[in-house]
Amino acid sequence: MAYTYEELNKMTVGELRKIADGIDHEAVHGHITMHKEKLVPAICKALGIEGHVHHQAKASGKGAMKLEIRSWKKKRAEAVAKKDYVQLKEIRQHIHELKVKLRASIA
Repeated sequence: MAYTYEELNKMTVGELRKIADGIDHEAVHGHITMHKEKLVPAICKALGIEGHVHHQAKASGKGAMKLEIRSWKKKRAEAVAKKDYVQLKEIRQHIHELKVKLRASIA
């Protein structure tokens, strides 16, 4: 049966040891005494699976968000020049919300 790193990482140590019982590879020798931190990479090595989580990019509109932030910063500069503090507060809040969304989409 083919496993992925994510599936193996979610399994219990008992389940991992049962999988390792059926594998004849030097990486899993002594699997009975291995802890999960050592057992998952050993099974991955024995089965030829990449032993890390792949990062999934979520920020597809990152450039557009940055462009929008720049345009709001120009509006902010205009509001500062006019000394319109009510509008300035709204603009700053909007910039802050965009930056929060940008950081959340990257992580």
